[in-house]
Amino acid sequence: MTQAQLGEMVELPQPYVGDIERGERNISLDTLQKNLVVLNIKPLQLFKNYDTKLSKELPDMLNRLQFLLESRSNKEIEILIKMINNLLESIDELK
Repeated sequence: MTQAQLGEMVELPQPYVGDIERGERNISLDTLQKNLVVLNIKPLQLFKNYDTKLSKELPDMLNRLQFLLESRSNKEIEILIKMINNLLESIDELK
């Protein structure tokens, strides 16, 4: 289904649907419900893989990372980003 088709079915313009898909726009519960109905997705399916433990720990982990990076130069941070990307790609290949 295209964004334009979904937008027509939920009565939203395609650019708005695209913004939602890219996470650039927040949506109301009514809009979420319309999308779930059109896509034939039950609310529980939407959240079945949501890890509440991770979500609670994420802000603390991000603060720890920020603390570690504050004393580093932009060049060092860019190197670390590349290393992390490579590491994550390797992990994904093992799955």
